[in-house]
Amino acid sequence: MTDAASPAIASLKAELRDDTAFVATPTPRLTWTVAATGAWLQAGAELSDGAGEVALDGADSVLVAWPFAPLRPGEIREVRVRARSTSGTSTGWSTPLRIEAGFLADGEWVAQPIGLTSPERDAQPALVRTSFSLERPVSRALLFWTALGAAEPELNGTAVSHDVLSPGWTAYRDRLVHETVDVTALVREGENVLGASIAGAWYTEKYGFFTFTNRLYGTQPSLLAQLRVTYTDGSTETLAATGADWTAHGDGPIVDSGIYPGEHQDLRRTVPGWSEPGADIAGWAPARVGAAALPGYDNVPVPEARVAPPVRRIDTLPVVDVLETPSGGRILDFGQNLVGRLRLRVRGAAGTRVTVRHAEVLEDGELSIRPLRNARATATFDLSGEDDVLESRFSFYGFRYAEVTGLEVDPSQIEAVVLHTDLSRTGWFSSSHAQLDRLHENVVWGMRGNFLSIPTDCPQRDERLGWTGDIQVFAPTASFLYDVDGFLTSWLRDLSLEQARHDGIVPLVVPAALPSFGGLGPTAAWGDAATVVPMVLHQRFGDVGVLAAQYPSMKAWVDAVLRDAGDSGLWAGRMQLGDWLDPAAPPDKPGQAKVDGDIVATAYLARSLRQVADAAALLGEDTDAAAYAALAERSRAAFVAEYVTPAGRMMSDAPTAYALALEFDLVTDPGVRDALAERLAALVREGGYRIGTGFVGTPLVTDALARADRLAAAERLLLQTECPSWLYPVTMGATTVWERWDSLLPDGSVNPGEMTSFNHYALGAVADWLHRSVAGLAPAEPGYRRVRIAPRPLAGLDHASARHVTPYGEASVSWVRDGDDIVVTAQVPPNTTAEVDLPEGSHHAEVGSGAHEWRVPASPAQAFRPLPGLTASLADVIDDPRAHQALLDTLDEADPERARTVRSETRWAAGRPVSTALMFTPPALLDAVDTAIRSATAG
Repeated sequence: MTDAASPAIASLKAELRDDTAFVATPTPRLTWTVAATGAWLQAGAELSDGAGEVALDGADSVLVAWPFAPLRPGEIREVRVRARSTSGTSTGWSTPLRIEAGFLADGEWVAQPIGLTSPERDAQPALVRTSFSLERPVSRALLFWTALGAAEPELNGTAVSHDVLSPGWTAYRDRLVHETVDVTALVREGENVLGASIAGAWYTEKYGFFTFTNRLYGTQPSLLAQLRVTYTDGSTETLAATGADWTAHGDGPIVDSGIYPGEHQDLRRTVPGWSEPGADIAGWAPARVGAAALPGYDNVPVPEARVAPPVRRIDTLPVVDVLETPSGGRILDFGQNLVGRLRLRVRGAAGTRVTVRHAEVLEDGELSIRPLRNARATATFDLSGEDDVLESRFSFYGFRYAEVTGLEVDPSQIEAVVLHTDLSRTGWFSSSHAQLDRLHENVVWGMRGNFLSIPTDCPQRDERLGWTGDIQVFAPTASFLYDVDGFLTSWLRDLSLEQARHDGIVPLVVPAALPSFGGLGPTAAWGDAATVVPMVLHQRFGDVGVLAAQYPSMKAWVDAVLRDAGDSGLWAGRMQLGDWLDPAAPPDKPGQAKVDGDIVATAYLARSLRQVADAAALLGEDTDAAAYAALAERSRAAFVAEYVTPAGRMMSDAPTAYALALEFDLVTDPGVRDALAERLAALVREGGYRIGTGFVGTPLVTDALARADRLAAAERLLLQTECPSWLYPVTMGATTVWERWDSLLPDGSVNPGEMTSFNHYALGAVADWLHRSVAGLAPAEPGYRRVRIAPRPLAGLDHASARHVTPYGEASVSWVRDGDDIVVTAQVPPNTTAEVDLPEGSHHAEVGSGAHEWRVPASPAQAFRPLPGLTASLADVIDDPRAHQALLDTLDEADPERARTVRSETRWAAGRPVSTALMFTPPALLDAVDTAIRSATAG
């Protein structure tokens, strides 16, 4: 019997997934965590696979190299581990972890693409099937399958899994992913039937913009599948491989389906028992053999085993309100912008058509469908006449609101099904500020909806593409909130393959569904996903393997940029997307940012060169490390010489320029850095503490301020509620992060820009700062082997906390105000240490694992002085909440339009008196403002 306080193995995982026993490699890395009280550091471990034991010395317990003989295809082993500490205590053996080889042997894949031989229209869904006989007892049956499109296989009338939209979207001409499913319980002696419903999904979708859309990959979906049967005598056989023995039927219940259009089902066309022996399959025809591919996409690669979790139904949400529209319709409100589809339970006359339309927001009381552009995003169902359950199967929608027409359906019989890749949640944040917590929840929901097979930009309109710039800025936040190591490792494989077809240039979207964009050349911040994302995975998960796998891609990217940029160290004069969606950019010109695109490009070049040098050093590529470090220093120095004045001004006097210079460590002189930070803080103040950055600057600006001891400015920026700001959408009822700061205008109308999404995670990258700085939990070494505890309490918060399931176990930091003190508590997981850096430099220490608490003095409240009314500087007024509120309240009462103008157009600069913002204001109102400011600040 084990003492409850004794150390024990808490978890054991093979490779990157914890939702299945199957692994995609013969040598899966092993990760284990320990449950222990007090400080616990591992000195060594023993591992067993049932055939032998291996002793390992040292502290490594994360992604430890497989110490046994490689797994053979189909092999099953049970692995256990026990660990001993530096103090001499040991754990017992862990619960055995079942590990199953989910891959095929070289040359084992024989399945061919099959589908409809004579389709009536492009992208026609189909049913396909074959029969096979088992005449001997079976010990195990594994189904390996993939699709050009998406499929739902069935065996003897039963779905083989609950996965959705599998196998997902990859770079089809270079990479397919196969599913591995244990179907032993579904096979029977005698006749068996293997079948599948197939639809085009991403494979047959039309990509592009406006009227310039075309199918890219192929015209019809295809299934590829084969069954490996192991008999009780140990022999194996491949059966039911897709090929000439399969038949196909194009008149099943799914009439049409597409990612953008939605789906049409006619349930009168259901074929009873179609995937069971004895079904009536008269009218079925021999299947087409071979892919229905378009030119350039003919290659069908041998599929590889899945490394990331699949998409699944994760949650359901009920209707929370029913709204009557001005046109007399009825709209269902689910209270949350989400990605998925509706499920309706209905009964109606055969042939009754039920139509479901979706929208993220309402405009003038009706569904706002203009932001969907060319995406019809409509689900249509023709009823069978019996009890029907209606749910799209091969499409998904981004929506909070839905309108159901054609049949009166009780809202209690309708629910929203939430879909996304089935990732494990690993990160949480909370505070005393309700709007801030809602912002964080919006970030989480935005990530959930856009991490669907690949990391997309948006989930609702005719796009839903893997924009590289979005994930480049969001990867740190994503890596805290969910275990995305496998998910992004899989996507990076596609990035490498698409990049290889473009001479090292990373496409703007991966998979590369927009070939017409290929002529733009390398694009800063977007293409840098090739270097940034692998480094983030190494930093957050301790994954050196992904660095090794992606290192050729990382090098190829910076080499492509260097060819484009020349030998000056600068990357200038090229078309760039720059600080995309700077709030100052016109709605129809989102790339017109305040910061020059050349500054963004050169900053990213220097950073990516440094990251390649760092990766080379980690991987032992010493020659490369020295060469790329020298190139990085050349670009850094060129950036400073070209864009930074000796006095600490940027040639583009915009917040993003300063944030890049500071956060990418491009400026190293302490005095110049301080001058840059002071100017950044001044710009943020002059902008009224409203956001002045786009995609590039937004993830950096709060860090740049806080690290330069301008935390108050970072707080004012974070907690601002006026437009544009992070909290403005929250005040407008947002439940996800928007694409634009003003996707919904203050009057409730939708932004007139052609590109407007209400579910776009990129601007939510600030959540990483909430975790690391506001709450104070960050990795000090890769994989949190060393934790950083460094909260920076904001004056407007009474408490904040973050917790994260690190590869070593759960870590947490929280702080709360207690009188004149701040009490910080932390939990450090076993086999790690933590560096502690508490506010105001009051405590610096290193601690071991376990629970810790510190009490430190709170920062004194900011002291304000009386202000001289109209002659007070605008900077002093906005920095004094009393004066600022008095000014706006006085204007609001007398002249609301003037108040709005002052809010939105005033430059709150130190050298400008209040009177300069009130030119042509009636004298009586000027007197009232003067009196109000003086009175508010007198005490």
